[in-house]
Amino acid sequence: MESTGWRGSGAAPRVSEPLVSTPLPRDYVISGAIHTMDEANPRAQALAVSAGKIVAVGTLAEARAALPSGAPVVEHDGGAVLPTLVDAHNHHAEAGKEDLFQLSFPATAGVEEILDAIAEYAATLEPGAWLVGGLWGSNLVAELSTTEALARLDAVSGDRPVLLTDDSHHNKWANTAAMRAAGILDLDEDPHGGHIIRDSNGNPTGLLFEAAGALVEKHRLSTVELDDEFYARCSERGIEMLAQYGIVAFQDAAASINTLRGFARLEEQGRLKAWAVSSMLINDNIFGNELVGEELMALGAGFATEHHRPTWTKIFLDGVPPTRNAAFLEPYLPDAEHGHEHFGTTLIPQSELEEWLRRASALDLGVKIHCTGDASVRSVLDAVEQLRSEGSEVPVHIAHGQFVSEADRPRFARLGVIAEISPFIWFPGVIPSAIGEVLPAEVVAGLQPNRSLLDAGAHVAVGSDWPVSESPNPWHAVYGLVTRQDPTGAFPGTLNADQAITREEAIAAVTSRGADAVGLGDVTGRLRVGNSADFVLLDRDPFEVPVQELAGTRVLATVFAGERVYEA
Repeated sequence: MESTGWRGSGAAPRVSEPLVSTPLPRDYVISGAIHTMDEANPRAQALAVSAGKIVAVGTLAEARAALPSGAPVVEHDGGAVLPTLVDAHNHHAEAGKEDLFQLSFPATAGVEEILDAIAEYAATLEPGAWLVGGLWGSNLVAELSTTEALARLDAVSGDRPVLLTDDSHHNKWANTAAMRAAGILDLDEDPHGGHIIRDSNGNPTGLLFEAAGALVEKHRLSTVELDDEFYARCSERGIEMLAQYGIVAFQDAAASINTLRGFARLEEQGRLKAWAVSSMLINDNIFGNELVGEELMALGAGFATEHHRPTWTKIFLDGVPPTRNAAFLEPYLPDAEHGHEHFGTTLIPQSELEEWLRRASALDLGVKIHCTGDASVRSVLDAVEQLRSEGSEVPVHIAHGQFVSEADRPRFARLGVIAEISPFIWFPGVIPSAIGEVLPAEVVAGLQPNRSLLDAGAHVAVGSDWPVSESPNPWHAVYGLVTRQDPTGAFPGTLNADQAITREEAIAAVTSRGADAVGLGDVTGRLRVGNSADFVLLDRDPFEVPVQELAGTRVLATVFAGERVYEA
């Protein structure tokens, strides 16, 4: 057997390391336990790669016969080969930016740990420089909503403005310097779509929900000049990190004009080592982008390249449950601020939602819609039902789908709406714990009804929502889907065990079904002739190992278009 420089084992992914991209022959064969995820041909002994494409899938003899004599054969023993893993919802460039340029601490960190991290990081910055980072846990809302917490934040940050995001990336914690710079201290009322938490005297405490935090982020961005290479490097870093988990196909769920420009630069320079789908922002209560809606949608086609498809849009229809701004059919638990009959609300009226779907349909764009409450889910389904009655086939994703009324679950299949679901929500953790503090127990019992959705015929795909989730690791997602338990072991217990799905369903949701959902099923997500040679070499066979070993699955190598882009 001719050597190709492949290794059969390696250490766990080291996320801080740069992309590994080493040359491979034009033609080669991979043999081993190959799961193609192709419904017509699910298992194979070998596959042949030529010029970045799969040219044969079948027996070793068939694969060899498809290539010139002497083409090397790579024998992958002891594990398995799968197609690329697909992330149907992430914010890869945001994750890359955070990794390269921002303070990072885990969502499980307490206030003392956060303050210590700020003090240490602040000492490395120039005087007056912005300190940006995260992620503080949703369970800290009450503790951070005080003037005492603000005073402590001010004390450790000195004269530097500080802006820290929460684990949902929807809400911010800012110090006095940041609020003063952005004009928050001069506001007597909440901005549209946002909420400023105030003390009993009406003074801001530093906790800023949704659009209120976006005001500070928008001001911060106005103080710096960032070129296309900056955004390209953030994107590239995110793609490097995804490759370490076997992901070379993904959908960015909140693309700005800067995201599009970053992709364009990467493609132009041969640096785009993944299939990328962009969801252009229709509204933005979080990131502080100026260019959204029709203006941005109209520009998308001009940024299409071989590996980048700007074919989707994104709507934020509600907020998140822990801060009581997700829209529900049943009221939240009562509290002093909202009373007994607080349901949350959608961010745009029903008629406007329908109109955005019509505009997207006219441009042949899909629509991914952020919904974390069951009332917002129903709003989308009602809007899609209206569009279908008009003859529109506009593709729609309901993103997250944390809560779906039992009566609405069959409508996904009937209306052709894809359920794009998110990990760290279907097993015990910080976010489910925070949700349990604000919603009735009978409502929480319906959290992430994945089994019910599949049984009702829904097309289910998995999106990590990384960096909202701490990791894009699809094997943590698969483990959580199958067991409803925390793959890290940090949180005990099982969350709504009756909604567990099978490993076969879970693996399909992170491969073939994910590729179909984001519009990449024509080129990737299955190992079949004609598709791009995008695959992963795993250290075990996820279809054969005990369920408890799924979370520990490691990627030994990741291949994109026949090129090795990661090796452990």
